[in-house]
Order: sequence, then C-alpha cells, then structure tokens
Amino acid sequence: MDSLKTKIRDIADFPKPGIVFKDITPLVQDPATLKTCIDALIRPFKDSNITAVAGMEARGFIFGSLAAWELGVGFIPLRKPGKLPYDVQSVDYALEYGNASLEAHIDAVTEGDRILLVDDVLATGGTAKASCELVEKLGGEVVACAFVMELSFLKGREQLTDYSLHSVMTY
Repeated sequence: MDSLKTKIRDIADFPKPGIVFKDITPLVQDPATLKTCIDALIRPFKDSNITAVAGMEARGFIFGSLAAWELGVGFIPLRKPGKLPYDVQSVDYALEYGNASLEAHIDAVTEGDRILLVDDVLATGGTAKASCELVEKLGGEVVACAFVMELSFLKGREQLTDYSLHSVMTY
C-alpha cells in the first residue's frame, strides 16, 4: 500500500504543536487512489455477510459510505450529540483531553445486524471502542473494524482486543 501512503500528506503541528496530522485530502481527491483504498479496506469482508457499515463523524462518513456502496449494504452514521433529528441511543467515552459522546438513531441497527465499523484512522482507540459499544447497544454485532490508517505507536489496538481489526496502512 505504499502507493496509498504517497497520497497521505503530513501536516506538522496540527491541531497543536508536536502533532503530525495525517491529511487524507490528497487521497480522496484522486479517484483511482480512492478506489484502490476502498477496495483494500473492504477486501477481507466481501464474504462476511455484512448487513451494514457504520462510520464515525466525520471522515468515517467518507470511507464508510463508499465501503457500504461497494458492499451493497446501507450506511449508519455515528454522530456527535445533537446532530440527529430522531430518537437516539448514545454512548459517552473518555478522550485524552476530555469526554465525548456518539449517537445513532434508535432504529439504525436491527437486532442481529452484522456491522463493519469504518474510520479513517485508528489512533488511541477510544472513539472506535465507543462506536462498537454503541452498535452493540442497538443490537448489532460488530464483525470487524476497518481503518484506512493505523497509528500503531498510539496503541489503539489495545482498546479493541475483542474485535477483529483491519488496517490498510500502518504508521
């Protein structure tokens, strides 16, 4: 996946000094590279009887909706609080710098749905773990978590030991 890595731009000191942000903008701007990325993201799950893909706000919407399209299933947006108009289920979780919440419509998942969770980056694993918990609260089964990039030095896998993980690229 070295060809994909050439489309990830490093932005130094964003969002704060000392952080090197992995910018996906060049990757999503190139249709051929984006297709290659999505194919690599979903390849392990084509025969897994996935019934829906869930993605977290916001970049998980990009990759998750494309993954859902390619798998021929629906997409479930996992949103920040106050963004969904219908009744919601929520989950609270801790971040390095505070607390956060995710929400989904209460009817977004049907009991027994087989969900592929998709996001752009696996970093510390907190958001991904909360997303899995939210899907399970709604009655779904998390078949696997798939990420475009994994920042292995942040040890996010340690938060997700109960789940099958797939990362297209690792840093």
